[in-house]
Amino acid sequence: LFRSTVSQQLGVASVLEGTVQRAGDKVRVNVQLIDARADSHLWAKSYDRDITDVFAVESEVSQEVADALQAKLSATEANALTTAPTKDAEAYDLFLKGEYEEREAENSLKAEPFDRAAIFYQQALERDPNFALAVARLAESRILRHWFVTRHAENDPALVEIRSLVDRALTLAPNLAEAHIALGSFYYYVKHQYEDALKEFGRALEAQPNNIRALELSAYVYRRQGRWKLTLDQLANCEERDPRDASLAANIASSYAALRIWPEAKRASSHSLVLDPHNLIGIRVLILSCLNGQGDFKEVKRLLFAGQRATSFITLDISATEAYVHVLDRDFAAARKTCETEATNPDENLSRLMALVVIHLLANDEASATDEIEKARGFVEARLHERPNETSLIQLAWINLALRNNAEALRLATQAAQAAPVEKDALLGAAILTGLAQIQARAGEPAAAVNTLQRLLAMPAGFCVSIAQLRIDPVWDPIRNDPGFQQLLAGREQIGPNK
Repeated sequence: LFRSTVSQQLGVASVLEGTVQRAGDKVRVNVQLIDARADSHLWAKSYDRDITDVFAVESEVSQEVADALQAKLSATEANALTTAPTKDAEAYDLFLKGEYEEREAENSLKAEPFDRAAIFYQQALERDPNFALAVARLAESRILRHWFVTRHAENDPALVEIRSLVDRALTLAPNLAEAHIALGSFYYYVKHQYEDALKEFGRALEAQPNNIRALELSAYVYRRQGRWKLTLDQLANCEERDPRDASLAANIASSYAALRIWPEAKRASSHSLVLDPHNLIGIRVLILSCLNGQGDFKEVKRLLFAGQRATSFITLDISATEAYVHVLDRDFAAARKTCETEATNPDENLSRLMALVVIHLLANDEASATDEIEKARGFVEARLHERPNETSLIQLAWINLALRNNAEALRLATQAAQAAPVEKDALLGAAILTGLAQIQARAGEPAAAVNTLQRLLAMPAGFCVSIAQLRIDPVWDPIRNDPGFQQLLAGREQIGPNK
């Protein structure tokens, strides 16, 4: 029954079971291949080897399983089975510990597991400096930490160091799929050169046609390019190959949310939380699906106070946080209270300060937030000097709104929208365009705000704007009685991909 259930959940006909027992320098590996539908053995074998021969066992098991399944391996796949990533078993053990921490990091998006993963990868490389797979995975881990935790300036030595790791991996193993994934990730997350990223992911797939990571990252590039149908098809392809990946399920949910396909967004985000109850993207999408899809405020409160709480601030509109839910309830005092604790991470702390600025502005008590506003202003202006970016321009626009400099706020928001058009980046462009609409609404430009919102409602931008959200979010209160805004609420929004 257990095997049958596993087979159904994974969508597979055969299941490979095994145990590994280690005693000193000896290792015993027991493996059996099961026809899960008939619950019968296809093949079984035991191996007693020295720990130094563990890679030979791995290769032998893989080859014999392929033979039992009558699978035809390409020359590249056959070569990969016979090539050990390192000859140092202890280095490989450290690498696997790094992989465990990296998976935790990608689900939680927190600095600590990223840092633990990097330490294990580095320790593996101390034992074997030519361990190309460890170099590639260390590079990718640091790239993801840059993207999700602390963004480095373009001229930051840390980015130079990361690129040198990528180049080192490619020099050590020019045909290693993970090395090309690392380079593609560098193009995607650091340089935003999407076509170059796709080329590298394509090279990884030439080496390993079923490499899920390369397929998944290609889907995220397509999403940035606004190629929505291709995005969904590619992600479905990934999920079929790896149905137990919580991060993948959460990103599928995120894509459906952007397309305003709320039932699928809720299904996929709920599934991601079954796989990992702490997956941050899954939590965020589930909450936003309830808010932006049905305007279901009670369900959101139930989710938050049942323990499924997003713990990081989203800069533009405080989305998916307890603070934002209190804002929707117009309980601004409670919203401020959730932002009182200072974060150790500079980016998180800036987002906390920006949340306070926006909350005070929505509560019409900016005068009581002078310290927070000036502190946030100092951080944002320094950030813009260090690394100019559209998000910081929107942040500075909000600060100018709080200082009653409406003209400057409009100028900054317009500059941000011009620098990040939707045609260039479908996700960032929609978020920045939403920021522009919010600034227009609160700076006395109702007609411009309505026009911008009309554009957003006619494109895949459900993660930022939906009719249900417009009805309940106090950010739109200044234009709530405007005839054009009321017409938007009575109208329609695009659901599904535009291409």
